[in-house]
Amino acid sequence: MKTIITSFALFICSLLSAQTQYEQGMGKAMQLWGQGKDTEAVATFERIASVEKTNWLPNYYIAFICTIDVFGAKDKTQVPALLTKAQNALDNATVISPNNPEIMVVQAMLYTAILIQDPMTNGQKYSGLALEQYNKALIIDPKNPRVVFSKAEFEIGGAKYWGSDTKPMCEAVAKSIELFANFKPESPFHPSWGLDRAQETLKNCK
Repeated sequence: MKTIITSFALFICSLLSAQTQYEQGMGKAMQLWGQGKDTEAVATFERIASVEKTNWLPNYYIAFICTIDVFGAKDKTQVPALLTKAQNALDNATVISPNNPEIMVVQAMLYTAILIQDPMTNGQKYSGLALEQYNKALIIDPKNPRVVFSKAEFEIGGAKYWGSDTKPMCEAVAKSIELFANFKPESPFHPSWGLDRAQETLKNCK
């Protein structure tokens, strides 16, 4: 038994040592983010992005985290800096990976984050820009569950505001859950989020 445990421990050590610096860095950044240390996670992703010049993922996560932080910001004085950092990161990611539906979803989310800062002033312009991103992403990858769900979630918000029927959007949310079941990210670091939000949204639909 002791030999088996020792062998297993050596095997795990070899796996860890076999990780590239990129994998170690991404793993650390993800861990920090999971611990709620968003600022430290973003700083780690920024360091990775400065080295991984042809990899869109570090900039994607910088933008994603900053955008999510805008939605939850209690201190509104932090919002402009978060919006700027998110947009810069999205611009960098798009240069590396043009016409990427995952990036388009976060761009649409960022437009929505701008919209909610001042709906009366920003509503018409940024709702149109967000929907444009979702439509482009849907054309490119209609089986991407984040694209299908995020577009439906955005449209549900608009339908509720205008008092319209949300049934078609709820059907799209249900479809996205089916797509999540068959979705396999390209790597452990590629986007895989959204299923829990889709399930909660569908529950509220009913």
